[in-house]
Amino acid sequence: MMDSRRADTGAVLFALAFPTLVTLTYFVLMADCSPGLQQTGYGIGKGIQFLLPVVWVLAYQRCRPQWKWPKWGEVLEGLAFGAVVFAAAMALYYGWLKPSGYFAAPGAEIQKKVLDFGADTVAKYVLLGTFYALCHSLLEEYYWRWFVFGQLRRLTTFPTALIVAALGFTAHHVLVLATFFGWWNPATWLFSAAVAIGGLVWGWMLERRGSLWGPWISHLLVDAAIFAIGYDAVRHVLS
Repeated sequence: MMDSRRADTGAVLFALAFPTLVTLTYFVLMADCSPGLQQTGYGIGKGIQFLLPVVWVLAYQRCRPQWKWPKWGEVLEGLAFGAVVFAAAMALYYGWLKPSGYFAAPGAEIQKKVLDFGADTVAKYVLLGTFYALCHSLLEEYYWRWFVFGQLRRLTTFPTALIVAALGFTAHHVLVLATFFGWWNPATWLFSAAVAIGGLVWGWMLERRGSLWGPWISHLLVDAAIFAIGYDAVRHVLS
């Protein structure tokens, strides 16, 4: 029992740190590499990240995840939180960040990253945004809430699991935001705090409902807002 607990603790500690290492590698250290090499690094890193939970739970813990159909309460909860964040992001960008020129410097870096991902046309950008909003958001909820938060919940108290999982979820976003805005820019830390709050809310939703439907729906809307804002920043370089 003790060996099993040690192994689970090691797995969740690895899971907390690995996405930050992946982001550091493909997003920062490989920034000057060819787009193909960056995409390869991204694919390998993300493949390992998203395979880890299911392999660990099925092969090591020998548990079978349970599927639950959504209930209206959790769907509406996810929609409500996601819609509030979507509206707040749009108001912040179009009401202040864009008119003030705050996005001028980050915009150039965002354009470079979008082109590095091969999204050099409007259609490809829409496909990239659709993938992130629909699929990547679900994979992140499966990874951060179902696995990381779920494993921590077995090992420690609810508040500790909630906070630690949210901080792990935030860490790799800090690297992304610092790349765009700079380490000493208040926007990096303001937006990182917003990511942490999202992680806390989604963990709380999972604890209350026992389902990923609410977190996924709201995460989907948040990612949709990010890509809508991103489109405004990069549209003039898309063909």
